[in-house]
Amino acid sequence: MDAMKASSHSLLPRTARVLWLLLALVAAGLTTPAQALRIKEVAAVQGVRSNQLTGYGLVVGLDGTGDQTTQMPYTTQAMSNYLQQMGISLPPGTASQLQLKNVAAVIVTAQLPAFAQPGQQIDVNVSSMGNAKSLKGGTLIVTPLRGADGEIYALAQGNMVVGGAGASSGGSKVQINHLSAGRIPLGAQVERAVPTPLNEGDTINLGLNASDFQTARRVAQVINAKLGNGLATALDGRTVQVRAPIDPGARVGFIADLEELPLESSTPSAKVVINARTGSVVLNQSVTLGPCAIAHGNLSITISSTPVVSQPNAFSQGQTVVTQKSDITINQEPGNVIQMPASPQLADVVKALNTLGATPGDLLAILQAIKAAGALNAELEVI
Repeated sequence: MDAMKASSHSLLPRTARVLWLLLALVAAGLTTPAQALRIKEVAAVQGVRSNQLTGYGLVVGLDGTGDQTTQMPYTTQAMSNYLQQMGISLPPGTASQLQLKNVAAVIVTAQLPAFAQPGQQIDVNVSSMGNAKSLKGGTLIVTPLRGADGEIYALAQGNMVVGGAGASSGGSKVQINHLSAGRIPLGAQVERAVPTPLNEGDTINLGLNASDFQTARRVAQVINAKLGNGLATALDGRTVQVRAPIDPGARVGFIADLEELPLESSTPSAKVVINARTGSVVLNQSVTLGPCAIAHGNLSITISSTPVVSQPNAFSQGQTVVTQKSDITINQEPGNVIQMPASPQLADVVKALNTLGATPGDLLAILQAIKAAGALNAELEVI
């Protein structure tokens, strides 16, 4: 028994030491500085960009879930034009009488990447523009994809992948995900390349993802320190001009080395982003709160309607009448004045806002009022 007590007493300090060691490791991990960003993550070479492509097409092979052609005349018109291109001419006046339940008119969109060459393949998105119930199982026929200049840059065709599923019968309907849009992986072939002015001139411009003078100056300093003094100049808060080699091969290698240069991340500007549609509120680490006092109360109005049946007496030849009796109730919750102290850290701001006990919808109005009062030290953005 004494031996068991001795072993248990020796085990407790060992367990405590292990716990303290784990806590120390966690604390060390929390205090480790974040990995430095690379220039390629905060800036991009100007002129190296993708281009938007769009086109109008037809999806065929649907299982009776296509457009109702009596309400969508452009579907029958497009199918008639396609048949004429195939050498099939319909009798006059019959095009509008077609009942094409297996055909749907769609809009096809794609992104043409920078440096894409003829023959390469890109993904396309297909979206119904009519009243088709589902595009599942359909095949997109050849659709020209045009750019903003009206020129054809790719041709799309292929079988669609629709992630949803659905079934309906007897007036009941069950649907999972979206059935009126799909995707064709590698469904378009590039037919024309877009020239990129990468090798023009003796300089390249880096465009920052966000306008920030501090970040622009830091990017220029890192390039001058690592690749040569005087190579980079910050033109404004979003553009850094860099002198680059003239030879195309040397320029590509220079840009590759430049994009991999480490860059210490700076403290972001304080911002509160509010999504008015979903009621979500997001604050970054730089948001601080000044001292203020807040009173907020909810006003709710409830209207209930109860059917009341008026039954006539016997042999009175009257009719039974159903009327509605409405009850209106107004309830206003008291709004106590709450003093909120200054909050120099994000955790303190969250704790102070939680003391209000407000819903996300109420929090939108409260944050806007705090900003108007000058107590919220952050930029308020509503999306």
